[in-house]
Amino acid sequence: MKLILVSSLIVATCAFAPVSQRAPQTHLRSTETNDSEATTIVEPDTTAAVEQDTTTYSILSQDEPKADFQPWEVNAYGQTSPSTTAVAAINGWTPDETKPCFGLPGALAPTGYFDPLGFCQNGISLNDVKRYREAEVQHGRVAMVAAVGYLAGEAISGPFSITGPANDQLQQVPLPAFILLSLGIAAAELKRATIGWVEPQYKFGSRTLWTLRDTYYPGDLGFDPLGLKPSDPKAFADMQTRELQNGRLAMLGVFGMCSQELVNHKTIFATIDFYNKVYSGINPYDY
Repeated sequence: MKLILVSSLIVATCAFAPVSQRAPQTHLRSTETNDSEATTIVEPDTTAAVEQDTTTYSILSQDEPKADFQPWEVNAYGQTSPSTTAVAAINGWTPDETKPCFGLPGALAPTGYFDPLGFCQNGISLNDVKRYREAEVQHGRVAMVAAVGYLAGEAISGPFSITGPANDQLQQVPLPAFILLSLGIAAAELKRATIGWVEPQYKFGSRTLWTLRDTYYPGDLGFDPLGLKPSDPKAFADMQTRELQNGRLAMLGVFGMCSQELVNHKTIFATIDFYNKVYSGINPYDY
C-alpha cells in the first residue's frame, strides 16, 4: 500500500509540470497483499495541460487572420490571386464557366455555338479562351483589311507603279518602303502586346508568356477614333458578334483569293472576266 501511495503522489506532482501535449494515462499494478490482489488506475490531473493549451491559444489569437482574409494561391502561370475572387465584368461581359466559351459573344443562328474541333471544350482555362478569341478577332481584322486590299490594290495603280496580282505585289515594293512597313507592323504588334498581355517573367518556372491581363477584353485596344464602341453591354455584344462574323467571312474570302491567284496567277477581276466568258460560250483565249 505504501508503494501505491508514493507512486500516486509522484504521478500527481508530475501532472503539474509544463507539457506541450496531454499526458497519457498511467497504469500501475499494486504488489501482492495479504488480503487480495488489487489493481489501481491513476489518471493524472490534466488541469495544468489545459491551462497551458489555453495560454498558447490566447497567444496565437493575437496574430489570427482578420475577417476579410482570403487564402492566396499560385496558378499555372505563376501569378498569385485570391482563390475565391470573382472576375470583374469587362464591357458588360462576366466570364461564366458554365457557358460555352465562358459566355463570350460570337454565336449566331443557324449554327449557334459551333466548335467542331473543340478549341473551347469543357475544362479549358479562361486565359486560353481569351487568347483564342484575341487571335480570332485580330486575324479577322487583318483579313477584312486584306480583302479590301486585294480588290483595291489590283484595281488601282499603286504609288510605286505596282501592278499584277496581289500575291505578287509585295516583292515589288522598294526596300526602304518595305522596311518602314515592317517597322510599322512591329510597332503596332508591340503596342498591342503591352496593352493586353502580362509582362513575361524571365525566371525558372514562370509561365506568364501567354497570359492576358485580367482586365483586358480580347480585341479591345482602346482604339476607336470614330467613337463606334457602344456603352450599352447588349449593344456591345451585338457589335462584337457582327465584327466576328465579318472577320470570319473575310478570313475565308482572303484564303480563297490567295489560293486562286496562286493557281492561275491572275487578278481577281481578271479571273471573274475569264469565267464570265467561259459561261457565256465565248473562248476566253480569243483576244
